[in-house]
Amino acid sequence: MTQEIELAQRALCAERNAEFLATPRTSKLGVAFATVGLRPVNGLRHPATSETNGWYIWCGEEFSSEPDFFAPLHASHLYDEHPDWGRLLGLAPGYRFLLDADYLDVWFDASLLNV
Repeated sequence: MTQEIELAQRALCAERNAEFLATPRTSKLGVAFATVGLRPVNGLRHPATSETNGWYIWCGEEFSSEPDFFAPLHASHLYDEHPDWGRLLGLAPGYRFLLDADYLDVWFDASLLNV
């Protein structure tokens, strides 16, 4: 992660009174590629595992529980291709976000910690 990205993430967390936890560029997250381009953008963060940093991101109103809904992606690709999403990846496990153009909602959901 670049210093510029980390500063933006820390600023967003401070603005939202949210805990900061870095998402390294080399870590993996889950992205629902079939939904990219839809609105809004949704994200949630579970605790990290050996396989993932805990982030899952999808777009649109529909969430699927199908096992292939999310595919792995290195965070570096998300930072490069969707920098507006990347600024949100400093939110710690337990946080969710909803992003739609200039609208951003960030909230803590304790149930995300129990997986």
